[in-house]
Amino acid sequence: MEVGESMRALNPARVLVFGFLALIVVGALLLRLPQATVEGLSFLEAFFTATSAVCVTGLAVVDTGTAFTTFGQVIIMLLIQIGGLGFMTMATLIFMLLGKKISFRNRLLIQESLNQLTVAGVVRLVRTILLYTLVVEGVAALILGARFAPDMGLLQGLYYGIFHSVSAFCNAGFDIMGNFTSLTAYSGDLVVNIVIMSLFVGGGLGFTVIGDLLKNARRPQRLQFHSKLVLLLTVVLLLTAFLVIFALEYNNPQTIAPLPWGEKILGTAFTAATTRTAGFSTLPGDQLRQPTQFFMLILMFIGASPASTGGGIKTTTLGVVLVAVHSIVRGKSDAVLFQRRLPQYIIHKALAIIIISITLVVAITLLLSITEEFGFLSLLFEVVSAFGTVGLSTGLTPQLTVVGKILIIFTMFVGRVGAVTLTLALGQRVKDYDIRYPRGRVMVG
Repeated sequence: MEVGESMRALNPARVLVFGFLALIVVGALLLRLPQATVEGLSFLEAFFTATSAVCVTGLAVVDTGTAFTTFGQVIIMLLIQIGGLGFMTMATLIFMLLGKKISFRNRLLIQESLNQLTVAGVVRLVRTILLYTLVVEGVAALILGARFAPDMGLLQGLYYGIFHSVSAFCNAGFDIMGNFTSLTAYSGDLVVNIVIMSLFVGGGLGFTVIGDLLKNARRPQRLQFHSKLVLLLTVVLLLTAFLVIFALEYNNPQTIAPLPWGEKILGTAFTAATTRTAGFSTLPGDQLRQPTQFFMLILMFIGASPASTGGGIKTTTLGVVLVAVHSIVRGKSDAVLFQRRLPQYIIHKALAIIIISITLVVAITLLLSITEEFGFLSLLFEVVSAFGTVGLSTGLTPQLTVVGKILIIFTMFVGRVGAVTLTLALGQRVKDYDIRYPRGRVMVG
C-alpha cells in the first residue's frame, strides 16, 4: 500500500481530497458507458451523478430509476458504498484481504479519513466498520427484499432491497423507484419506514460511537465522552425535529393533514430523521410549508456525527459551541459538560467549521440567485442540502443551468470532504514556533 514520491509530499488532507476527486472522475467515466444508461448522458450529468453518489448526497439531475440500466445503478451503488465508508476504508479492506501490511503513513490517512483524534487503533476500527456495515446492510436488504418481493417479484425485490439498504445506510438518498418519487409510495408502510430510518440514523451516529457502543453495550456508564455527546444530541435533535415538523405540517392538506393518525406520526418521524443527511422522502418536499423547509435547512446544516456516512457541520460541532456559549452566559472560564472540560482548540475548530461553512453556503446561494430563476428559499434549500450531503430537494435540481450544476457539484464535494479538510488541503501550513504575542484588547458585542 505504498505510494509514489509525489504522493508522499502531500499531506493527508490533500490525499483525501484528490482521492475523492479521482473516484468521482472514474465513476463519471463509467456512467458514460453506453451500457450504463438507457439513452445516454452528457459528461456534466454523469459527473454530477458520480459526485452525488461518491459524496453520498442523493441530488439527481436525471432519474436514477429510469435513466440508468441495472449496470449503471450497480455502479452508482458501488460509488455510494465506497464514498460512504471512505475510499481509505475500502483500500484498507483490499490490502487486508491481500495480506499486505498497513504502513504508518496510510494509518495517518485512515485517521484523517475517519476523523479520529489519534492513529492508535484505526485499523481495528476499520475492521469494526466493515463487519458492522456488512451485517447491518445485509439484514436490512433481506427485510426490504422480502417486503418488496410481493410487489416486484423475488429477484427484483431483493435487488431493490440491496440498493436501498446501501443507499440508506450510507445516508445517500438515491432511490430507484422511478420518476423522482423516492419512497412516497411506501409512506404508510411500517416495515419500509422503520428499516430505512434505522439505517440512516445508525449510519449517521458515526463508526467511533458504534464501536464504543458495541464494546460497552453492558456498561453504558463507560462510554466515551464523545459517544455520550453524540447520543445526547442525536436524541434531542430527533425529538425536536419531530415536534416542530408535526406542529408546522399538521394542517397542511398537501402533506400529513389528510393522513390517518398512524401515517401522520410515521410521515413526520421519517421527515424528522431524513434531514440528518439521509435524503429519502415519504412526503413531497415541494409541498412542505416554507417554515418547515426553513427549519429543515437548520437540521440539514447540522447534519450527522463525525466519522459517519453523513455530512453537515456535525452534531458535535454544534454541541461544542452550545456548551461554550452556555459557559460564557454563566460567566465561567471553562466550557464543561459531563464533568469534562472542553479544550480551547476544540472550541476554536468548531467555530472555524461553522464560519467557513456559513460563508460557503452564503456565497454559493448568492451565485445561484444570479444564475438561476428560482425563489431564494428553494435555492438556499438546494445549497444546504448539497453541503450537508442530504439530497432533499424542492424539485429544481434537474432544471439547474450548467453553471448552477457546477456550483452544486462543488458544494457537494466540499460537504463530503469537509470544509476544514479542503481548506487545509489548499492552504499552506505555517510552522508553529510557540511564539506568544502580547494580548490585544478589542470590544465585542
